[in-house]
Amino acid sequence: MEWLLDPTIWVGLLTLVILEIVLGIDNLIFIAILADKLPPAERERARIIGLSLALIMRLGLLAGMSWLVQLTEPWLVFGPVSLSGRDLILIVGGFFLLFKATLELHERLEGNRQQATTARVYASFWVIVTQIVVLDAVFSLDAVITAVGMVDSLAVMMIAVVIAVLIMLVASKPLTKFVNEHPTVVVLCLGFLLMIGFSLVGEGFGFKIPKGYLYAAIGFSVLIELLNQFARRNGLRLEAKRPMRERTAEAVLRMLGKPLPEDVVVQAPSEQQQDAPVTFGVEERNMVSGVLTLAERTIHSVMTPRTEISWINLDDDPQLIQKQIAEVPHSFFPVCRGSVDEVLGIGRAKEMIADLLTHGNVRRASLREPIIVHDTISIIRLMDTLKRSRGQLVLVADEFGTIQGLVTPIDVFEAIAGEFPDEDETPDIVASGANEWEVDGAADLHQLEQVLDTEGLVDEDEDFTTLAGYLLSRFGQLPAKGDHCEFNAPHAHFKFEVLRIEGRRIAQVRVTKLAPLSDVTSD
Repeated sequence: MEWLLDPTIWVGLLTLVILEIVLGIDNLIFIAILADKLPPAERERARIIGLSLALIMRLGLLAGMSWLVQLTEPWLVFGPVSLSGRDLILIVGGFFLLFKATLELHERLEGNRQQATTARVYASFWVIVTQIVVLDAVFSLDAVITAVGMVDSLAVMMIAVVIAVLIMLVASKPLTKFVNEHPTVVVLCLGFLLMIGFSLVGEGFGFKIPKGYLYAAIGFSVLIELLNQFARRNGLRLEAKRPMRERTAEAVLRMLGKPLPEDVVVQAPSEQQQDAPVTFGVEERNMVSGVLTLAERTIHSVMTPRTEISWINLDDDPQLIQKQIAEVPHSFFPVCRGSVDEVLGIGRAKEMIADLLTHGNVRRASLREPIIVHDTISIIRLMDTLKRSRGQLVLVADEFGTIQGLVTPIDVFEAIAGEFPDEDETPDIVASGANEWEVDGAADLHQLEQVLDTEGLVDEDEDFTTLAGYLLSRFGQLPAKGDHCEFNAPHAHFKFEVLRIEGRRIAQVRVTKLAPLSDVTSD
């Protein structure tokens, strides 16, 4: 036991352990890739068996050093080329490593993938263990030869091998988990195995490739992959800060083929793109877009504004009230006194007609209690309120109690599927020619974007939700008839011209689609 007091022995032991671990990294990588082919319950056992066999094989080779030395003597001679037993093992192992790594790359990059509905087919346990043993023989030979060349003491060699294998045994599980969770790492590791297999074949034929070159290349690639994984993790972290609803909506819209602002690229469609069948039409995409963006909209964008509310004034003559009810095709009316802000209740058209015919006036007892919501309520909560209203309209008031508008279930439905004008209404957006539309100033910007097939008119940070509000923000004041402004979208160019002004409101606008500015500039 005198060798335990020799510091050179301890230095040699530490150095040899480090080298054995470095030489065993490629073995660990291959075991990690092979173990993934087994059922999850058997992977741990395969790793333990594989590394245990590697330990037994290395200790056996160290015990038979006299036989190991004979492996360096020529076994086959072909003219100037002589191959020893060690050379043959390296050549066979190198070709096996090239073959397996190539098959793995093909399977992961170009192989036929199973359908998601079918169960994954796992490899046989002993087939995988046999492959691990074959590679263990190659890697063990290299590790043992290194040990023999560095240390003279057999005990030190065996201790170093045992320590290195135990460390690899502990590290194999987290390494396997990391490799299998990162597909790019698997491809990188397979590239390492191809490079190692090539070096083994070259070394077997007498072309010595310095290991330092291999490990330098592997180390550089690992560093680049670590930076890539770090950047990817930061990207996922930033992406996770965005609302789940927003990310889901964008993902679904991409699948449906609806372009997002950052995805739009002005380019001529290829012949293959022109011939490709359209899975979803414009109407379907618009409806899906309406559903996915509904929760993000404000109540102002879906309600009927105050100026367009049809309401009953109890101070009016009964005959005038009866005429108004008969002419306006609504089932419910806000019933007020003098002003729409003085709401007394909600009247049903047929009940109010019956009161006027039998009693000569609208009775307060026949009115329903008004449902009033604040103008900051979300669309989701508004829909819940509409469900409880049993088809009745809901009034919208601001913080001062002033009625701003009203909402019915049909208004929410129009936000999803587009306009459904009543008999007394005309559509807000009417096509007046090729690439030309006449639009009501009160037209919803979301709907206008869908009709124009563009993006960018809606600004969630602004208060306006109508075309008139958008134009007022552009002009900075109430425009005059004939005033116009332009909007350059990523894939189109539009001109907005004011056609009619009613009081202090933009009533009618002509929208014309022009050639994109980039096309005009290039001409």
